[in-house]
Amino acid sequence: MKSKTLSLITLLLGLMLALVTPEVFAQSRPEYIPLGGGVKGALYKPDSGPEPHVGILIMHRDLNYLSTAACTQLSARGFMVLCSNNSAENNNTLLRWEDTPLDIRRGINFLRSQPGITKVLLWGHSAGGPLMSFYQAVAENGPSHCQGPHRLVQCSDELANLPKADGIILADAHPGSLLRNLNPAVFNEERPDRVRRRLDPFDPENGFNPNGPSTYSKEFQESYFKGQAERMNKLIDIALNKLSLIEAGEAPYPDDDYFPIPRAGVALGGTGAPANILRLDPAIHCCTLSPRKFLKNDGSVVTQIIQSVRVAQTDVDEGNPTFDDGTLSLTVKSFLSTEAMRATHSLDYDQIEWCSSGNSTLCNIEKVSVPTLIAVMGAHYFIRDGEAFFEKSKSPDKDYIGIEGASHGFSPCTDCEQFPGQYSNARSNFFNYVRDWINARF
Repeated sequence: MKSKTLSLITLLLGLMLALVTPEVFAQSRPEYIPLGGGVKGALYKPDSGPEPHVGILIMHRDLNYLSTAACTQLSARGFMVLCSNNSAENNNTLLRWEDTPLDIRRGINFLRSQPGITKVLLWGHSAGGPLMSFYQAVAENGPSHCQGPHRLVQCSDELANLPKADGIILADAHPGSLLRNLNPAVFNEERPDRVRRRLDPFDPENGFNPNGPSTYSKEFQESYFKGQAERMNKLIDIALNKLSLIEAGEAPYPDDDYFPIPRAGVALGGTGAPANILRLDPAIHCCTLSPRKFLKNDGSVVTQIIQSVRVAQTDVDEGNPTFDDGTLSLTVKSFLSTEAMRATHSLDYDQIEWCSSGNSTLCNIEKVSVPTLIAVMGAHYFIRDGEAFFEKSKSPDKDYIGIEGASHGFSPCTDCEQFPGQYSNARSNFFNYVRDWINARF
């Protein structure tokens, strides 16, 4: 009887192991890597199989990415992955965009020093997109990429001779800047509780629906996007004036100053209550302009207009006016360096001065020539932005792919499904596509 029980247990374990996806076995024990200068990493390698020859560096602009999904998903597929945090980890007041390449350089140098690694790729997810594209643009073109009268903040010559990566993957990359998160109904930064009703995105008369998708008229959208740019330009002027007083020794502090931005939520990623109406009205920036490659849940790739299946966010109207959820806490210097971008319209690409900021995927990707994969998640609102990156990319080897039903964090969007399991393969499909794209080139 005992032997039959053991045999049954063995059979069940065998069946369970056969059904477990490969990523479960990926790097069960990542290694902590202190990279110096406040930069830290976690090194992931496959637990079995051939020794990897491709290293992938992952970093977000300020969030903790030491255990983000791509760490295990990519190592499970045969790659060495260094998931790292920069020196401004979880504190965007410390972030100076023009210094971030020095943090990324530490990760690239570490990966290149590992036995067997012949190629190093950059992984830019969400706000890591403008970050990694900025690094590669400077590495390929030198500090001149982030210098000149059009730049709100100049980078230094310390960024000369950065080691170049061999390729870049933009995974649902953010376009950059705070621009689309600003609530343009604010007309007095000292009294954000007073708003212009005609630009209030949370007023039902303007199209807001607290219980489902909002529907904003074309007229309201135009006024709103122009109002966002107008408020951004005013904030920039205020910050530049404060900076001039600091530099002249006439400010309360000799180095920097507090610079809160009410009704702006979070800058990129994370939680909060930004006034980004793309989150509220799924019809805005819904689709690609041209037929593009689309990875369906069954694993097939078709070419079609890609339309987001995202659901509307309905919980930001209460948080946007608050200090905790609606106010972005920055300093004068961190705002100008990381969030400021001149524009006359927040959604029209031709009316945004993309290269006024380093935090700009669209400006950076125009100067990146290495193989580039641009992937957008079918249940998020970066589908059209990703298409714009693809159109502007100067790489002779570039690819664009949309992933059916994938959320911003790559998991299946169950709230978007019309039936259970409709997008069940979103995550594995995406990372399998990335694996094949890498292996075909490197």
